[in-house]
Amino acid sequence: MTLGLLLPVALFVGVLIGCIGIGGVLLAPSLVYLGGVDMHVAIASCMFSYLFSGLVGAVEFARRRSIEWSMAGWLFGGAIPGAYLGALGLSFTPAVVLEALIVFLLLFVGTHTLWRTSENGTPSRELSGFQLLLIGFVTGVGSSLSGTGGPLVLVPILIALHVPVLAAVGLSQAVQLPVAALSSAGNYVHGSIDFVIATTMAIALMLGVAVGARLAHSVSAHVLQRIVAVALLLVGAMLLVRLVTQAVAGG
Repeated sequence: MTLGLLLPVALFVGVLIGCIGIGGVLLAPSLVYLGGVDMHVAIASCMFSYLFSGLVGAVEFARRRSIEWSMAGWLFGGAIPGAYLGALGLSFTPAVVLEALIVFLLLFVGTHTLWRTSENGTPSRELSGFQLLLIGFVTGVGSSLSGTGGPLVLVPILIALHVPVLAAVGLSQAVQLPVAALSSAGNYVHGSIDFVIATTMAIALMLGVAVGARLAHSVSAHVLQRIVAVALLLVGAMLLVRLVTQAVAGG
């Protein structure tokens, strides 16, 4: 993949991340299927770039008081060890398993988001510190293994628990920071990061997230959820067909 093609892809993904938190899952497959980058390198490079885009997203949402820091602290506590463990597991996980995980996340999140009818909601019960720690841990592990930064895993969980969409996206922006930092530390030890690709993506992602964060506070999240849900389902279906075709050809 040339840098000229990588920039608009990363910019588009950044806008999606800033708007609704979901979009990072498209980046690693783009590097693999459009640019021929190894899956492990693609995921590790994406995670490093999310460190910078997460910082921009957290600042933008914090400025608008859209981050519940009391919840974020507990999520950080679970995400930090989870992200590092996920990064360690990445180097031992076969590429086909990682690809299958990404396809599953695309289809699951796309279906969940498409059929989510409520734009905002009130939590049916307050989440305890232990529950938030567990959610953070699952987010850290899942994000490190899939190269999605945090929002893709965290946002659907929080929305399913009736956390308002804007609050869920705000928390996901903040959680990207420890997830990306700890994952990158583990990936750096194993030499999986391509810093040229990662830096290029980081620049485009930061610009996209800044734009997306502004859109999230001015455009209906309900409409945005529907659009992205359809996109995720289409990409997931295409990648699933590719996996099945490769399995049949190899079998």
